[in-house]
Amino acid sequence: RVTTMGGSKPPRRTRPNVLITGTPGTGKSSLAERLAGACSLFQYDVSKVAKAENLCESYDESMDTHVIEEDKVLDHMEERLGTNEGGVVVDYHSCDLFPERWFDLVVVLTCDNSVLYDRLQSRGYSEKKIRENVECEIFQTVLEEARESYHENITRVCPSNDIEEMEMNEKDIVQWIGKWAE
Repeated sequence: RVTTMGGSKPPRRTRPNVLITGTPGTGKSSLAERLAGACSLFQYDVSKVAKAENLCESYDESMDTHVIEEDKVLDHMEERLGTNEGGVVVDYHSCDLFPERWFDLVVVLTCDNSVLYDRLQSRGYSEKKIRENVECEIFQTVLEEARESYHENITRVCPSNDIEEMEMNEKDIVQWIGKWAE
């Protein structure tokens, strides 16, 4: 999709970049951590990096969450993802702010609402925060963002309800990364 002035594609990365996205509680960080370890990728947890590097613009008390300063976060990420090196797995609960050119695979994790509710409750989330996140999952908000922001050929939807599905997702993506590198 992305072309240069002469109509040729930009040079291929040496290793793929993968975005893991989904509603909070679907298993993004767990999957990203496992992929990073299995494939020697650099894990970029957007929320953690934004907090650590002071890239948050505010704190939303009603939702008990930090609000990232998108332009600063994108500039910070560009240093790593805007190169031909690749080898990064990014996890974040939203995806429409990232340029498509950064990713070779976009994985949207989904989860049954009752499973998601229990996971969020075990994290100590408020009822309001749980309700808002479960509603996002019901309305497939993150999945719609991904479909609007990335080509269907690079977007994959993966259920993440239990250990078996999580392990299958990891196995499938590790295989995809292996084939990509060939």
